[in-house]
Formats: sequence, structure tokens, C-alpha cells
Amino acid sequence: MPRCGVSGLLNVAVHIVEDDPSVCDSLLLLVRHLGFEARGYPDAESFMREVPPAKADTIIVALLLPGLSGAGVIRWLQSLPEPPRIIAMTGQPLRAINSEVRDLGLETLQRKPLSQETLTA
Repeated sequence: MPRCGVSGLLNVAVHIVEDDPSVCDSLLLLVRHLGFEARGYPDAESFMREVPPAKADTIIVALLLPGLSGAGVIRWLQSLPEPPRIIAMTGQPLRAINSEVRDLGLETLQRKPLSQETLTA
């Protein structure tokens, strides 16, 4: 699946790692509407093949991905010299994923679908 993305108005990029094309497309539209550059990736591997994100960037990553999990992506991002802001998202019940994310030290874990209010906050 090709990567989707277009330049926005601000010098901050939002990277969306989500295997559901409709969720990815919706988030891309919303983020671009807010004036940010947005790029979408269908899996962790295609995201990680790109140049690592800048500290000013934000990464929105689904926890359940084909191949490497969202938790694996988060660990990789946290190991960068200057990690970006990370927003993890899931459609799973929080009880089901608590043990997976407990050791990640996440600032933000959101339930799908993400709203404009959630993203702007």
C-alpha cells in the first residue's frame, strides 16, 4: 500500500501508523484540516523505513498492527535520541491492553475513533 501524505501549513509532521485504511484516511483528513503535514503508513515496518521523525513531530500509532506491534513502534520511538510526541490508539477494551502498555510510560492512550477535540488537545 502506498504511503499517503501532503505538505501542510506548519513545520510539524503528524505520522499516522494505522492498518485500517478508512481510519488512516479519516485521521489524515482531520490532521491536514488542522493545518499540519500528515503522512500515513499501513504498518510499522513501512513507517520505520522512513527517516526517523523529528522531536517536534507527533506519532499516532495503533497498538494492534500487522507485523511489528504498535508497542514495538513506541519502544523504537522512545529509544531515539530526541523522541517525538506519541499518541497510542486502540479500539480494544482498555483491560485487554493494560498489560501491553503498562511498561511503555505513555502520556496519551486514546480510544478509537479519535475526535478533532482529542487531536487538538
